Amino acid sequence: MISYSKFLYDEVGNPYKRKNLYLQEIAQLNEEIKGADPESKNKLKLELRELIKNKETHPYNIELKEFKAKEREFLKSLKSKKKQFVNTLDKSLPYKTRKLRIQLFLAQERYKFYKDYVELTYDAELEYEKNKLLMEELPNIIEYIVDGTSAIEKALEDRKEIDLADEKKFNRRLKAYKKEQKELLRGEKRRLKAKRKEGLISKKAQVNETEILKEKYKEALLLKSYESPLKTNKEFVKNKKHEIKENTKMSLKVMNSNIADIRRTTPVEVEKTKAKIAYFTLLFPGVGQMFNGQHKKGIIFLLATLFIYLVAIPYALGFGNYQGEGIRGLITLAEGGRRVDKSLIFMIEGIIAVFLVIISLFILYFSFKDVLRVEKNTIKGIRPNNWFETKSYLGEGGFPYIANLPALIVIVFMVLVPVTTTILLSFTGMDPQHQSKFSWIGIENYKMIFLGKGLAGSVFWLTLGWTIIWTLAATSLAIFIGFALALLVNNDRVKGKNIFRTIYLLPWAVPAFITIMFFSIMLSPNGAISQLINNIWGIEMSIKTNATQTRIALILLQGWLGSSYIFLLSTGVLQAIPDDLYEAAEMDGATRWQKLKNITIPIVLFQTAPLLVGQYVFNFNNFSIIYLFNGGGPFEPSVYGNLAGSSDLLISYIYKLTIEKQYQGIGAAITVFVSIAVMFVSFLGYRNSKAFKEERL
Repeated sequence: MISYSKFLYDEVGNPYKRKNLYLQEIAQLNEEIKGADPESKNKLKLELRELIKNKETHPYNIELKEFKAKEREFLKSLKSKKKQFVNTLDKSLPYKTRKLRIQLFLAQERYKFYKDYVELTYDAELEYEKNKLLMEELPNIIEYIVDGTSAIEKALEDRKEIDLADEKKFNRRLKAYKKEQKELLRGEKRRLKAKRKEGLISKKAQVNETEILKEKYKEALLLKSYESPLKTNKEFVKNKKHEIKENTKMSLKVMNSNIADIRRTTPVEVEKTKAKIAYFTLLFPGVGQMFNGQHKKGIIFLLATLFIYLVAIPYALGFGNYQGEGIRGLITLAEGGRRVDKSLIFMIEGIIAVFLVIISLFILYFSFKDVLRVEKNTIKGIRPNNWFETKSYLGEGGFPYIANLPALIVIVFMVLVPVTTTILLSFTGMDPQHQSKFSWIGIENYKMIFLGKGLAGSVFWLTLGWTIIWTLAATSLAIFIGFALALLVNNDRVKGKNIFRTIYLLPWAVPAFITIMFFSIMLSPNGAISQLINNIWGIEMSIKTNATQTRIALILLQGWLGSSYIFLLSTGVLQAIPDDLYEAAEMDGATRWQKLKNITIPIVLFQTAPLLVGQYVFNFNNFSIIYLFNGGGPFEPSVYGNLAGSSDLLISYIYKLTIEKQYQGIGAAITVFVSIAVMFVSFLGYRNSKAFKEERL
């Protein structure tokens, strides 16, 4: 049974009485049926069916039909009236003025027609109120443009009367005035320079005063130039044109905003009770918007439809691929294909196809939700937004989404596609024997890793253990050294703080690879440091060939390299700690250790904890120091085979496994495992930091 509400509602829920008496009667009968007894209910239902059956003969529908017919005739005749009015307009008028006068003429004609039907329908009331507003505001805008244009034309006429001979004389006087002002400026500069030499003013004061003098010089020349009638005339015309353009733009924007307010407070009445357009146009974004009367928005969505059916779907089916077969190629991985076909290309193109399909589904969903929302609102009585309202929303509420859209597209194709490729590669058998063609092998790579099977699996756990030790030891050492040095330099009794700070920042200022290569050479068996230790203490150093010594050297080296960053962070925080805290602690009898423990360390950790977590993550994946210092060695084939060295971290192990040994499948599986572990540990670190808990990140 058809059911209507007795009232219409706007966006904020304000009720409006229906003007459609036919729908009002149906709504009234529906309400009476709900509260009637069984006998009366049957009688009322019969009356409702009779009312619906005789819809065409209902007095209100007859009157509404006559109005629609008259409206069509009026709009048809208005076109011819518009043409006649356009022919009467002065062709010399500015285009904007002619356009606004045409709009005013149409508003006057519509106002006269719709005012007799205001009580019949809300559509007529909207047209009446809208055109009434146009009649009130357009004349002022037109008058402003006409007056401004007249002022410009008068100025252009006055320009013709300007004596060019007088203008030439003025230019000569201006040139002489400029020379005079320049001499004055030079004299003032010399005066400031003399003051500086005498020590009466500082160098900074001299520079500031010189800048002020230069500005005064420019202002004097500018003011003098306006004594020229020609320049004054040109500036007036230029400013007046800009003023007319901007003020007209603002006035029209205010007028359109007022029209939007009228639309929001004037409901719409429709006979449908269910949203259908959204479902029928689901597969064709833009069509539903067109049916809802939002034509410009519809055109935008139609462009998205072209993307879906001319780009995304064909690509997903294999059309336009370089080698692959779209989504199907992601499944087959070039199995049974040509010799030149590569499984990796099939996989990448398949992933791109999947993302294009996901984007298409998102567009379809967004369009469907938009059409459905507008339809449901229309049934309630809320009018669909016009183009001005849509633009206003996009300029305010939708701006963050529009601004982030290019970044989102870049993220999809520059980040998500490679990440997805890595994840999927971990489920394949890509290895030295299967570089061109490989197939899906499920979780075999992960089983090999977790169960420690094969050489790659056993090497993984050994390397993981050393990576964890390295991360904790090297980062903690760097934090300790950096914090200790910051405390030392921050002490009031230390002299030459700038020198110490410069020295302590050198490891960070000098490129790390230079420091690493320097120590790599110096710690080699014949290196200067190794020879020095041997000569002084008689200890035979074999840092580059002994696994334990290599690891200790790497930890110490990274502790020194990383300490500069921690020193910088800690110094900034220490200098910001108020002295009042320490003074209050001293008054309470606190010792140095107690002040350090209860004031300094908590404040420093609070400010730097998130960055310190980042340092642990950085060292977990610190490839450069391992590769540059000893190439991951020393190498122990009996333990690590030919896949890694005893000082290799997981990141360098993955590099050797994938780039050098071409075990991309298992390398991808290790990468996925490491990435998940790092993200989880980082999350725990951030979550447990006090700054994160207090939402100050």
